[in-house]
Amino acid sequence: MLKVGFIGWRGMVGSVLLQRMREESDFDGLESHFFSTSNAGGAPPPEAHHKTLLDAHDIETLKRFDVLVSCQGGDYTKRVFAPLRRDGWSGYWIDAASTLRMEKDAVLLLDPVNRPVIEAGLRDGVKSYIGSNCTVSCMLMGLAGLFQHDMVEWMTTMTYQAASGAGAAKMLELVKQMGRLAGKADATPGASTDALLAEQLVTAEQRHPDFPVAEIGAPLAGSLLAWIDSEVPGGQTREEWKGEAETNKIMGTKRTIPVDGICVRIGTMRCHSQGVCVKLRRDVPLDDIEGILRASNPWVRVIPNTKEATLKCLTPAAVSGTLNVPVGRVHKLRMGPEYLGAFTVGDQLLWGAAEPLRRFLGMLRDRS
Repeated sequence: MLKVGFIGWRGMVGSVLLQRMREESDFDGLESHFFSTSNAGGAPPPEAHHKTLLDAHDIETLKRFDVLVSCQGGDYTKRVFAPLRRDGWSGYWIDAASTLRMEKDAVLLLDPVNRPVIEAGLRDGVKSYIGSNCTVSCMLMGLAGLFQHDMVEWMTTMTYQAASGAGAAKMLELVKQMGRLAGKADATPGASTDALLAEQLVTAEQRHPDFPVAEIGAPLAGSLLAWIDSEVPGGQTREEWKGEAETNKIMGTKRTIPVDGICVRIGTMRCHSQGVCVKLRRDVPLDDIEGILRASNPWVRVIPNTKEATLKCLTPAAVSGTLNVPVGRVHKLRMGPEYLGAFTVGDQLLWGAAEPLRRFLGMLRDRS
């Protein structure tokens, strides 16, 4: 029986991972143990094969496991991973953090679109398997068929990323911001019937010195932030840089496909969306493109390019908490028949975080 250690299982991604594993009965056939960075000796979840939580910084204990699954974050990976390998641990490391993504001896996980790459890694003895960037993962779940058929010359992506992509604290602060704005309007006579007055109240509240921005850094409720992550050379943010770097690594492309755009944080709680412009390598009829998208994996939903279908199906409100990945607004752009426009939505806590880790752990369990 595969002996698996879970670290960071109480955080947002870890909680979603455990929820999905319980829904799919994934703990069957595993000897599951749970670690803590701050509460060693405390009570573990019911799936644990031991009575207390183990110390997540104890290298000797960690070395006893066939597989370690970390949702603890990049700082933990930096502290623990290298000492584990130096001490001779040769088990499988499965990680939601970005720390090891671009390492040569690491494979990125998104098996509905890159299972051949993952299986090649297993055959070659690769032992580090890392969750991909959440926005890239959601995009590829919807558009992978175009890459699999070598149809993409280049692509731009304009993202609309939820607060949950930045962590639980940002989500909670967004809720506080929403409450402040709604409360101000509700408490002011006339604001419920005078739209201009309501706008003025909201704007003034967003600019108030004590508006809650300690986590996010700026008002997000009723606004947006056109900067995510740190700066990299050339005018990009690191989040934008990941679009090309991780897309090509996930797909194992033989040639580098340029991917670039602007990444924007918006005031939604969950689900990342993005508008894309794809320069196709050749003119392909729209019906054929939709068929290729639809056939790429069981979770893609090609949404008719109509107002009714778009408003019903192509929104974070419709997708949140589901594995469906709708692709809509699919049409040829006015620049020419080789230019394709589309819009995707995906739950980044599922396909962008927990689900690829869960599925790969299942692959290891089935091989053991």
